[in-house]
Amino acid sequence: MFLLFVAITLGITWWAARRSSGTSHFFAAGRRISGWQNGFAVAGDYMSAASFLGIAGLIAFHGFDGFMYSVGWLVAYLTVLLIVAEPLRNAGKYTMADVLAYRLNPRPVRAMASLSTLTVSTFYMIAQMVGAGALVAILLPSVSFHAAVIGVGALMIIYVVFGGMLATTWVQIIKAILLMGGTILLSLLVMAHFGFDFGAFFEAVAHVTYREGDVEVTKDFLRPGLYFKPPYGAIDLVSLGMALIFGTAGLPHILVRFYTVPDARTARVSVVWAMALIGVFYVLTTFLGFGAATIVGRDYIVAHGGNNMSAPLLAQRLGGEMFFAFVSAIAFATILAVVAGLTISASTSFAHDFYTNVVHRGMERRPGEEVRVARITAFVVGAMAIVIAILLGPKANVAFLVGLAFAVAASANLPVIVFSLFWKRFNTKGAVCGLASGLLASIVLILVSPSVDLLAEPWFPLKNPGIVSIPLGFLGAIFGTLLGREPHAEAKHSELFVRASTGIGAEKAADH
Repeated sequence: MFLLFVAITLGITWWAARRSSGTSHFFAAGRRISGWQNGFAVAGDYMSAASFLGIAGLIAFHGFDGFMYSVGWLVAYLTVLLIVAEPLRNAGKYTMADVLAYRLNPRPVRAMASLSTLTVSTFYMIAQMVGAGALVAILLPSVSFHAAVIGVGALMIIYVVFGGMLATTWVQIIKAILLMGGTILLSLLVMAHFGFDFGAFFEAVAHVTYREGDVEVTKDFLRPGLYFKPPYGAIDLVSLGMALIFGTAGLPHILVRFYTVPDARTARVSVVWAMALIGVFYVLTTFLGFGAATIVGRDYIVAHGGNNMSAPLLAQRLGGEMFFAFVSAIAFATILAVVAGLTISASTSFAHDFYTNVVHRGMERRPGEEVRVARITAFVVGAMAIVIAILLGPKANVAFLVGLAFAVAASANLPVIVFSLFWKRFNTKGAVCGLASGLLASIVLILVSPSVDLLAEPWFPLKNPGIVSIPLGFLGAIFGTLLGREPHAEAKHSELFVRASTGIGAEKAADH
């Protein structure tokens, strides 16, 4: 199953490489991706291993509280649809920084935006790589954790370097179709186990039995409080929700997807497709998590790889070894697709924002140089992710890495995108201060939180910093803006607003 998926995706990469000629094709798939295709690709990019393996495991171990993760990730796409999808497609070219640099001083803004993009992408990518290594090492005992990480990293680099955005898009589309198919089938098998009787299903969920130490306990998994516990549980949940809802609209690998479509209308259509797919998927995680808790049992899951293996072990129990292999291959495909999306967003940002527009001040270079730099960056970023994932090892706390990525995106990226589009006085100082304050606040708060074991007693009591770091990002942007006026930025606000709202001039800028 694993080898079959790898062969199919390498075939797609070979097909895409023959068509990925030129900067627009490499960075934006020639802007020819249709609405439904981009919707599937966005869903494939968004539904990571943390969703398929992690949320199913959280629900299997913590019931209702685990499902709250699903709610946060689902509602998040409303901010993408209502705030960023259409303006980004109309006002940008390849990256988030294109929108910020439209009316601000481009060099400092692009430099900070590139740093933020690389930070978010790297943390997110390392989490996926560690998850991939642990998953493959458990499923294929003959393959070590180190070999699994290196293998995933090598495949990711091949997809991006040779196939560009077109190959990455189609890998994500196939992954989304497989993931939805596997999740729907597994959910049907769970309900078939209970005779399609929802009453019997939820009765079993209300009486889940497992061992805590030497004591056997029975708990109601439909009641809150098993994961978000007092005294800070409710605040931690709000903080997590803020990071997920606002962070999604600032995730670089999600934002770059809107540059692959021909116009803003298609961008909106693709978000509606993505919301439908993501909505169905996160509702079905209920059946995966609760099914694993009631049919497989928490004790068995702990003894066979931990909570991340909840969905694959449920597939093994209900569908046998072949279905177990299929679901495991889907999990592997999930990781590959997301890592490829992260890599191309990081390499695009470095090549387009930092190398071309900061180092060389946007001057025309030799033909194809920007793409060559992006490919070299993909090699470097991939190699760094492989090395760091191996150093962290399979026991690394990947949840806090993903949380950091969302917190940084929500705290640093979203405030400057919103203010750049909707606040006339917003200026370069505000953008730099907003990006810097959001970046620093989210990283520092996570380092002194219970998520990281750096301190004997955490200074910050919450696992998720969003409730503090997001307001600090907005305040930093406001404070920087009020330090002085920038007449040029104010004069161009109306022009940016009209273009972001209507798309006038967008095609010409994209072509050049």
